[in-house]
Amino acid sequence: MLVYSDTKQQFIEDVRSNNIAQIVENEVARKLHRNSPRSEFVSWENSLRYMFQVLVDPEIPASARVAIEYNIPLTNNRIDFILTGKDKYLNDSAVIIELKQWEKVEATNKDAIVRTYLGNGIRETIHPSYQAWSYATLIEDYNETVRSEKISLKPCAYLHNMKQDQLINDPFYAYHTSKAPVFISSDALKLASFLKQFVKYGDTDDIMYRIEHGKIKPSKNLADSLESMLEGNIEFLMIDEQKLLYETAIDLAHKAKEKGKQTLIVKGGPGTGKSVVAINLLVELTRREMVVQYVTKNSAPREVFKKFLTGSQRRSHIDNIFKSSGAHIETPKDTFCALLVDEAHRLNEKSGLYGNRGENQIKELINASKLSVFFIDEAQRVTTQDIGSVDAIKYWAAKLDSKVTELDLFSQFRCNGSDGYLSWVDNTLQIRGTANPTLDDIDYEVKVFDDPNQLRKAIENKNRLANKARIVAGYCWDWKSKRDESAMDIVLPEHNFEAQWNLGDDGSLWIIAKDSVKQIGCIHTSQGLELDYIGVIIGDDFVVRDGEAVTDATKRSSNDRSVRGIKSMLQREPERAKKLSSEIIKNTYRTLMTRGQKGCYIYCTDQETLSYFQALAVREVEQTSDNIDQPLFESSPFPIVLAAEAKFYQGYVPVYDVKAAAGSFSDFQYSESESWIKLPDYLNSQEGMFVIQVLGESMNRRIPNGSWCLFKANPGGTRNGKIVLVQNRNIEDPDHGGSYTVKIYQSEKTIEDGTFVNQFVTLKPDTSAYGYSSIRLDATEGELNVIGEFLTVLK
Repeated sequence: MLVYSDTKQQFIEDVRSNNIAQIVENEVARKLHRNSPRSEFVSWENSLRYMFQVLVDPEIPASARVAIEYNIPLTNNRIDFILTGKDKYLNDSAVIIELKQWEKVEATNKDAIVRTYLGNGIRETIHPSYQAWSYATLIEDYNETVRSEKISLKPCAYLHNMKQDQLINDPFYAYHTSKAPVFISSDALKLASFLKQFVKYGDTDDIMYRIEHGKIKPSKNLADSLESMLEGNIEFLMIDEQKLLYETAIDLAHKAKEKGKQTLIVKGGPGTGKSVVAINLLVELTRREMVVQYVTKNSAPREVFKKFLTGSQRRSHIDNIFKSSGAHIETPKDTFCALLVDEAHRLNEKSGLYGNRGENQIKELINASKLSVFFIDEAQRVTTQDIGSVDAIKYWAAKLDSKVTELDLFSQFRCNGSDGYLSWVDNTLQIRGTANPTLDDIDYEVKVFDDPNQLRKAIENKNRLANKARIVAGYCWDWKSKRDESAMDIVLPEHNFEAQWNLGDDGSLWIIAKDSVKQIGCIHTSQGLELDYIGVIIGDDFVVRDGEAVTDATKRSSNDRSVRGIKSMLQREPERAKKLSSEIIKNTYRTLMTRGQKGCYIYCTDQETLSYFQALAVREVEQTSDNIDQPLFESSPFPIVLAAEAKFYQGYVPVYDVKAAAGSFSDFQYSESESWIKLPDYLNSQEGMFVIQVLGESMNRRIPNGSWCLFKANPGGTRNGKIVLVQNRNIEDPDHGGSYTVKIYQSEKTIEDGTFVNQFVTLKPDTSAYGYSSIRLDATEGELNVIGEFLTVLK
């Protein structure tokens, strides 16, 4: 999402009128549904006025465009300022500018890390050149439109309050400043010259719109990328506090060798990259010839990681680097250089099958290693045996004379980078009140179903795409099928629904096992892992009565060991037992509901609770028909299949459920597709081809009404005289699609600065019918986007 976007000229006028900060604040409130603190408002006033002084340079074209506060796809990170236009070769260009209020910095010995005054004290933070470069790299990595349309991204940083540049430009940071130069207060003219290198002409093709609405490639999955990461390849670019954490951990590992034991506590919620940073540290510290292990209490992530590595490395080596939290009971002091303890909130006091070995897992881990790194989210403690807490780690670190460092992770990479969704989950489960009671403007798919069969069909449909969709549930049903393979575990007779818990044969590998989408998982086989889509069945252990959440541990299965001891505690300490069981139940559903990177589907067994979730979801319940496996496009002349069944561009091309008007512009439509069409044998498929349906009579000499037509995306060369599919951008809500027409394209050009520039575009009909007129549009207003060139009608 983009908070502010306009021409350079309009930006200058907004600053001159002293309105720019107010405009940005209003847009933040309207689009992000949050109030801006006074400090943020002041920073906009100051920084944007400095940018105004740079942009008043008359050689920076007035029709260049300014974007403020752009959200990077699939993250919650925002770019301060972007200037778009064309370079001297007429290539599309976007300059990314990281703005800082800093006055002074101190250099460090950590890569890309500086110290400056932040939050009422001197703190370590990311060098702004690394920050700007990493943001540009993330956009290039995630946004296929940027790559395919060759939009050049040029990062830099502007520290407009800084008077001296010796430290910010210290040779130690030369690698980063060479990629993204940093400018200080006295460099305003230099910054203007830098901008003019890449924005010589105006933005006539609405570059920022194309970036914002570009095709985003799927998020990476840690398990899929593990083998490549262990080979030393960069699969996940670390940004902001992730990079700070990574460099701090490496520094502490070296300090621990000479200055004594070190403990690093890393706090972060779901999707903040805890496991990604842990694996990156495992690779780097091993490369530095340190003895390191990745430790988790949960067996599921360990076994999944081992499965993905089987065949690429020796089994003994794999087993030696991925260990259980209970594997260090008798490990001598300081055996390891570093232990990377993921999901530290799940640590137990005792170890062993019967919980009768050792003294305390936190103590044993700190004792066994010179550096112990604990990645923790206390809101994911989901059993009565979970003792992992920040206070407990600090207690044992003090006992074992280990110096403690604490850091936080905030950058959100799961749930489409949506902090808003995570806040909605916390608010809905009544874990904590937040400012997100609804899902308005949250870029994450949430659906609440009336019928568990609908949920199951929807998840099975999503799973066909990449085998990354599963159903999980609260542990409210006995595991009968463990002893009787024919027995059904989760039975909801009112819906004629029945299913089994994950098969015993799959064990911890349920989440990746073949056909396991047909079973239902629980917290123990999904925590610490991620999927594209997660379906969650909320049982009777969490219900809502008159708007208040009510939890009941007695509704859990007797097989569930996560609430073991609650009954006896209820007799001894009833208030403590109720508080603890409520925390466990809410944390369980919070953890389950945040396993999906793209979407969460929900069903509640209790009707009042279901109505509560539906009201807060504020989205219509999907009415999934029994024909979910049938083609989406019944009038198509050729077979249509789901993406998982197609051979991409080997006789198949994508088909979009968008109906383009061969008349005036069609109504607003969404343009998403998970389906592919098999072309007739006489047509050769090529990457970039796609099919849509064209309605209307205005092109009936070539395209009969209702025809399914083949197009080529991003046609090169002149468009004059060609039939093209055009998207109109002048709509109220362009976030998810547009309005489309098919016409003959004709442009009128003028010469500006010795270069031909489109002035007007005329879209002409080609018909034997009367009453159709041409559509003439101002090309400089960025209303049009040529999607593709017409190739043929499918017959």
